[in-house]
Amino acid sequence: MLPTGLISLALLLAGSVHGRKTMGWGHTSSEHRFVVHPQVPASFLAEDAAPFDVARQFMNHIYPGDYRIRQDSYTDKATGVTHVYVKQQHQGFDVFDGNININIKDGKVLSYGDSFYKGTSNREGSQVVLNSFAADPSSPADLRKTLMNFMIIAAPSDRATSELEVNFSQYLEGIEVTPESHFVEGEQPYTYFSNVPTAVSPVKGKPGYVQTESGLKFVWKFEVEMEDNWYEVALTPDGDEIPFVVDWAADSPIPDTLKSKDPKPATYLLFPWGVNDPSEGNRSYVYENYDSLASPLGWHKIPASSLPSGYFAPTPPKKGDIVNFTTTFGNNVFAHENWEGRNAWLHNERPDGGKGLNFSYPYDPQQSADGQAEAHKFINNTVAQLFYTSNLVHDLFYRYGFDELSGNFQQHNFGRGGAEGDAVIANAQDGSGYNNANFMTPPDGQNGRCRMYLWNTASPYRDGDLEAGIVIHELAHGLSTRLTGGPRDSSCLGWGESGGMGEGWGDFLATIIRTHNATDEEIVLPMGAWAANRDKGIRNYPYSTSLDVNPSTYKTLDRPGYFGVHAIGEVWAEILWVVSKKLIAVHNSSDTLFPPKPLDDGTIPSEDFYLPPSYDNKGRAEPLVPIHGNSLIVQLVLNGMKLQPCRPSFFDARDAIIQADEILTGGNNTCLLWSGFAERGLGPDARVDGRTPWGGGIRTNDYSVPLSCITDEPEPTPDTL
Repeated sequence: MLPTGLISLALLLAGSVHGRKTMGWGHTSSEHRFVVHPQVPASFLAEDAAPFDVARQFMNHIYPGDYRIRQDSYTDKATGVTHVYVKQQHQGFDVFDGNININIKDGKVLSYGDSFYKGTSNREGSQVVLNSFAADPSSPADLRKTLMNFMIIAAPSDRATSELEVNFSQYLEGIEVTPESHFVEGEQPYTYFSNVPTAVSPVKGKPGYVQTESGLKFVWKFEVEMEDNWYEVALTPDGDEIPFVVDWAADSPIPDTLKSKDPKPATYLLFPWGVNDPSEGNRSYVYENYDSLASPLGWHKIPASSLPSGYFAPTPPKKGDIVNFTTTFGNNVFAHENWEGRNAWLHNERPDGGKGLNFSYPYDPQQSADGQAEAHKFINNTVAQLFYTSNLVHDLFYRYGFDELSGNFQQHNFGRGGAEGDAVIANAQDGSGYNNANFMTPPDGQNGRCRMYLWNTASPYRDGDLEAGIVIHELAHGLSTRLTGGPRDSSCLGWGESGGMGEGWGDFLATIIRTHNATDEEIVLPMGAWAANRDKGIRNYPYSTSLDVNPSTYKTLDRPGYFGVHAIGEVWAEILWVVSKKLIAVHNSSDTLFPPKPLDDGTIPSEDFYLPPSYDNKGRAEPLVPIHGNSLIVQLVLNGMKLQPCRPSFFDARDAIIQADEILTGGNNTCLLWSGFAERGLGPDARVDGRTPWGGGIRTNDYSVPLSCITDEPEPTPDTL
């Protein structure tokens, strides 16, 4: 918890080297834990027990206090694991950082993460009077002043800060307060604050508690959307303390009831999937190769009932219609230019492929005295490339389990569950900066926002939209944020090792997707090298299994310069890269990470991608198991995200991946996985002494594997996967 007087120091430490101001900190309980194979009473082991009944039994077993089961809990259709998300409550209010996630299958608790407060009943500020500020704006409980003080701290520039300070009273009087008119059972309603300066939408707030070393402290939690940030912040009512703040914006410095009436696919002249950037290949004609399971309508159609608010059509569609777009506008992605760098996007310019959906545009930038103007000439190509890459990423992630129930980004969810109306808003050549990219991930049901920038690192300027690895990295922020801790909690990857892994998963997925010859042990892959015009890329080291090329181990996090999330993330990505190469060495590599498309009857052929389908003793289909090492590690990483707790450590994420293999393959790769983690110091006895809530402490590497893995038996082969 930071007093407001220390905010300047925190901003100095947390600020982006690329100029976008950002904040992120909070308290992590020393009792935070992730438990695999917990000991539970035998009565819990009824195979046919309903998962939510098991969850309630388990909660009553480990925690006698108040809680609520969140509505975004779900059963994974692929694995059969039910992910139950539990929020701690006190006096009817949420404890915002009190979370338990329980993973259940066949009546059994497989694992759980726990960050509930377990201290004494002596809670700070336990007497709560609701909405007293609304009745008397001049009272000490006037939260408008508290919110205004935060906006001064969060203001994007010194000029904006000065403006808010000089005209504080005027802005304060303009803020309107409106209580929420509908209620969700078990939750406190939101209060909306309109006309908040530098916010681009009404600020949502609700009361609750956060954990401190001395007890529970009463706070208000606000969701503040700004041009360059989207903060979730807890403030004490007097505004003197900020217990936690998470920026949902993450930088990269550098059913078949609806059918399309027009099945003709679009054509694009672009850098095809698998070409990471213009240095690796040429543009060619590619097609709208959408996955019919992930994108039943293709990429350029939206049901009329799911059009974004404010959309105006010359001919208003009927409710049951499917609207066909000839621009880069569809159910998964809205792509367009954003040269002004503003929050407005709905009516920004987009390329129009006409009735034939032909998106073929020139791309031949030349050296120019005005690099930005030169890049702008090719905006149609840029937007089409961003649209194409983003849709393929959507379809790929979907096939590995990032579907509607787990919180993916779609305008229409086809009756499959989850909150809809949240396609990705993708800004090409965003005018708010250079040499960067970022992604904002609000909770499920609100649009994610991807902003790609020009890079003035070369002449002509280089366009980040054309480096697929950067786009994939950004979209992976949406993936990891929605899968970790549940789709309606975007606070789980805000700082420390958790925030770092949010960056690391993006680098890892971008790297394994671009790898053409994954069995090549000598391959060296930098991140962002083309856009940055720098051979080693934008990280300290390129990704490689060679310790001479990339010496990163878990202990590396103790080094100077490894406090920030990007440096932490590259260590995690390197560890995952080494783990992936262990699997690939045994199981080889697939030429494509895209699974085979479903047949007309909805079944998925195994082809040369999955092991033959298997069934349990009740005749239920078991999850499909990828044959190859590269597709298998992607599946395990995504499944692990669903298993791990909110604000996971490296240890938690490691254990979740290993358990994901137990669930998927019966643990056939346990020792392979351990050998990969141990090679970079993350063996079973790795530890942190003196860990701080912000990621400090002294780390000790462990290069050993569990005793059960020390054997003369041969490693698994593809036949025993």
